[in-house]
Amino acid sequence: MVLDPGEAGRAREVDIDPAGRRRQVRKAALASVVGTSIEWYDFFLYNTAAAIVFKDVFFPSSSDYAGTLSAFATYAVGFAARPVGAALFGHWGDRLGRKATLVITLVLMGVSSALIGVLPGTETLGVAAPVLLVVLRVLQGIAVGGEWSGSVLLSMEWGDQRRRGLMASLPQIGVPIGLILGTGAMTAIALSAEDAFTAWAWRIPFLLSLVLVAIGLWVRLQVMETPLFAEVVAKAEVARVPVAEVVRRHPKEIVLSALLRCSEQMPFYIFTSFALTYIHDDLGMAQGLALGAVTAAAVFELFAIPAAGHLGDRIGGRRVYAAGSLLLALFAFPYFALLNTGVAVVVVAAVVLAQLPHAIQYGPQASLIAESFPTRLRYGGAGIGYQLASVIAGGPAPLLATWLLHDYGWPAIAGAMVVSSALTLTAVALLPDRSRIDITKDESYA
Repeated sequence: MVLDPGEAGRAREVDIDPAGRRRQVRKAALASVVGTSIEWYDFFLYNTAAAIVFKDVFFPSSSDYAGTLSAFATYAVGFAARPVGAALFGHWGDRLGRKATLVITLVLMGVSSALIGVLPGTETLGVAAPVLLVVLRVLQGIAVGGEWSGSVLLSMEWGDQRRRGLMASLPQIGVPIGLILGTGAMTAIALSAEDAFTAWAWRIPFLLSLVLVAIGLWVRLQVMETPLFAEVVAKAEVARVPVAEVVRRHPKEIVLSALLRCSEQMPFYIFTSFALTYIHDDLGMAQGLALGAVTAAAVFELFAIPAAGHLGDRIGGRRVYAAGSLLLALFAFPYFALLNTGVAVVVVAAVVLAQLPHAIQYGPQASLIAESFPTRLRYGGAGIGYQLASVIAGGPAPLLATWLLHDYGWPAIAGAMVVSSALTLTAVALLPDRSRIDITKDESYA
């Protein structure tokens, strides 16, 4: 099963019409941003809930430490599922096209999140409650695993190839938007229904995801398939088993794409998920302050991510990325020193500033990874490389941080961030620079 040649032909016809192309570029960018924002809203809802409420609802008999570890373990399961989603949807994304695959991932995420919102706690279902929670988290992970590369390619492959960094960075702002919506929703509920928050009010944001998914589907269905993939279909060059082929032909790019993300992803989930627990439980500060600080940091990233993507187009994505990774290493120890002051304004400033090295990396990251693979294998290759980092960096991050803090103290967490920067800088140096190649020609990847 491959993309209908008629639909591919319509996409190619629109591509050669300047006015029609401009409309599709705008629609593709909007569909990518809206769709990824909804996906990340759902994903971050779980992250926030895991940090502040799931230990009470699904692991009530555990100690605070054990309950936090258990909640973050279910959180990590979603990350482990993301490479599975990348491989599964990568196959169909490189055969059916970007648009059709993105519709499926959006529906899967929305339904999974809504079911979490109605899932009874352990006091009602017993051990089945955390088991079902893990199952739904796996489905969330599979959906996000298939979403990222498709949304990036939808925007990048429709956009001006001289502005690949900027166009590919637009779907990336779905992360701070999703974080703002998800954390903001939890903050609003926590402040307005404090007494009922753990009992039932935390479920409201999960149920709202169904409304957001309906909006996202309407937007995404307005977009045509990308002209680059349509050209692959027209030339009858669609890979028979794209995931197997990209693993066989581009293993170096896949591995380096994963390592590239170490100093971007691992610290990010410490800064946004573990920090909620650290600020409240260890520093004894208000939960609302922690949630508000993370939300403010996400607002900052809304502007910093596309700015970094644009800068990558001007001076080179690899240079910008390396600068962001180095900045992360320099800020790791001062970050905790600022938090430990316990001064509200300083804590908020630390949380916001922590997102600067992330944004500097996350802006040019999408184009750096996506342009490392040819069009016919790009969905699977970029997705697998990107999502493998979830297993080694993002998923274990809050769990690792909780353990390191308990046994060795916060300097060990900062030290782990420095190690992640060293891994990333090595990957940046080894990843071939394809920022100036013509990504429409497979021979460019020989």
